Amino acid sequence: MSRVAAVTNRHLAARPFLEQIERVCRLHPAAVILREKDLAERDYTLLAGQVLEVCRAYQVPCVYHTYPEAALRAGVKAIHLPLPLLRAYREQGLLESFVHVGTSVHSAAEAGEALRLGATCLTAGHIYSTDCKKGLPPRGLSYLKEICRLSPAPVWAIGGIHTGQGQVEEVLSCGAAGACVMSEMMRI
Repeated sequence: MSRVAAVTNRHLAARPFLEQIERVCRLHPAAVILREKDLAERDYTLLAGQVLEVCRAYQVPCVYHTYPEAALRAGVKAIHLPLPLLRAYREQGLLESFVHVGTSVHSAAEAGEALRLGATCLTAGHIYSTDCKKGLPPRGLSYLKEICRLSPAPVWAIGGIHTGQGQVEEVLSCGAAGACVMSEMMRI
């Protein structure tokens, strides 16, 4: 699990959310990306504090999403942002205190822009078919190889990845630093 990051979605959790986070943390993934982007900042901050406590108990890094000020108030130096927010927050000077700034990319052009904006990690997707992107064809392994080739920053694959089907190994063979898994992690 050291090359798998768990991405949260409380709407997919098979049990109460914090119980699900604890089950995930017992596996010691590379990180938990707390992606609950539908929450307002106040609600996100409250939930994030609880998740951070569980992550710290299991010594699993917790990566905040969307709200850099909430992360900094909690002492979290890792943030993951959609590319439009990376643009805006970089311009506003809100990212200087972060050690890890990840962003999601869906093309080589977006990857190049993200790197110019100072992203330290890229999440490239979606690689395989996934219910989260129903009806959209996956970008596939050749796309992932292209992003890995052009990026000096680590690239993590996301989208339709299942840990027991050889897909983690496939994305690693493309040069990815690891795999992000959401649906499966919310159901373990």
